[in-house]
Amino acid sequence: MSTDPLITFTDRGIYCPRADLYIDPWKPVARALITHGHADHARAGHARYMCTTSAAPVMRHRLGNITLDTIDYGQPFAVNGVQISFHPAGHVIGSAQIRLAYKGEIWVVSGDYKTEDDGISEAFEPVRCTHFISECTFGLPIFKWEPQAVIAEQINTWWHKNAQAGVSSIIGAYSLGKAQRILSMLDTDISPILTHGAIEASNEILRAQGVQLPPTTLVTPDLDRKAYKGAMILAPPAALGSNWARGFPKHSSGFASGWMRLRGVRRRRALDQGFVISDHADWDGLLDAISATGAEKIYVTHGYTDIFARHLNSTGCNAAIVETAFEFDGGEVDPTAEGDAS
Repeated sequence: MSTDPLITFTDRGIYCPRADLYIDPWKPVARALITHGHADHARAGHARYMCTTSAAPVMRHRLGNITLDTIDYGQPFAVNGVQISFHPAGHVIGSAQIRLAYKGEIWVVSGDYKTEDDGISEAFEPVRCTHFISECTFGLPIFKWEPQAVIAEQINTWWHKNAQAGVSSIIGAYSLGKAQRILSMLDTDISPILTHGAIEASNEILRAQGVQLPPTTLVTPDLDRKAYKGAMILAPPAALGSNWARGFPKHSSGFASGWMRLRGVRRRRALDQGFVISDHADWDGLLDAISATGAEKIYVTHGYTDIFARHLNSTGCNAAIVETAFEFDGGEVDPTAEGDAS
C-alpha cells in the first residue's frame, strides 16, 4: 500500500498527484478526466479532456473545439504507474465511474449515478475499491423511487386522459438524459410527441450514436400549435410557465424529478402533475452501491452529506464529507435554491 494518498481534494477539484490529473475539476487544469457531460461535471477551460467514447459527442457539442481523448468502458490505461479505467454509472448515456489504482490502493470516483437500468444508459456496474467517492444528491430515507415501468404507466395515463379532452401535456425534463428516458417510456399510439429545441438537439446527437428514440416533431416558431391538441410536449424545466409554453392554448403541465417526492414542491411550482423519477440513485440505491464496493473509506459529496455520512458511520462504515463545487444538475437542482430549474 502506498504511504501517500492516491487522491487528494483541492480547490480545483479531485486530484491524483502521481498521475497529475483531475476528475471533474471545477477550475481550469491541464488534464481532466470527465465522468459525464452535464455542465457541473464537464466545464470549459481545461487544456485536455478524457471521457468515454459514448459521452464524447455530447461533450463536443457542449464544449466546442476541445482536445478530447476517448476510452471505452473497462479499457485500462496507465499514467505514471497509476492504472485507470472508466466503468458504467447508469446516470446518462456515456456516464462513468472512474477507477484509479496504485500499489494496492484503489479509488473510485462515482460521478453521478443511478442503479436502476433505464434501458438507454449503460447500466450501472459496482466496482470494488478501497476508497469510494460517492454523490448523495438524494441521501435521505424519504427518497425511494418506484420502478420505471410504474412511472411510465403514470405518465401515459395522464397524457391519454389529457389527449381525450383535447389538452396538450407538457413535461419539464432536463434536456440530456431525463428527456430521452421519458421519451423512451411514452406510448406513441396516444398522440404526436413534440420537443423543445434544447431537447431535440440532444435527441439528434444520441440518435446519431444509434440510440433508438420515438419520432418527434421540433417546435418551431411557425409550427401550428393548435393542430397538435393532445400532443405530448417535452421541454426543459425553465420553459414551464414561460411564453413558449403558453403558446399551447390548452395544456397541462407536469414535471419529472426526484424532488417531486417532497411535499409542497409541486404546489410551489404551480404544476398540474409531478412524476417522481430521477437519474440519481435513491436512498436504497446509494446504500446498495456503497456496500457493493467493499470500500474501507467512503467520501460523500453534493447532496445531503451531513445526514448521509452520519447514517453510514452509524452502520459501521468509515465515512467523511468532501466539499465540492458540483451542483444539483441533470434536472435535479436543489428546490430550495434561488432561481433553480427543477
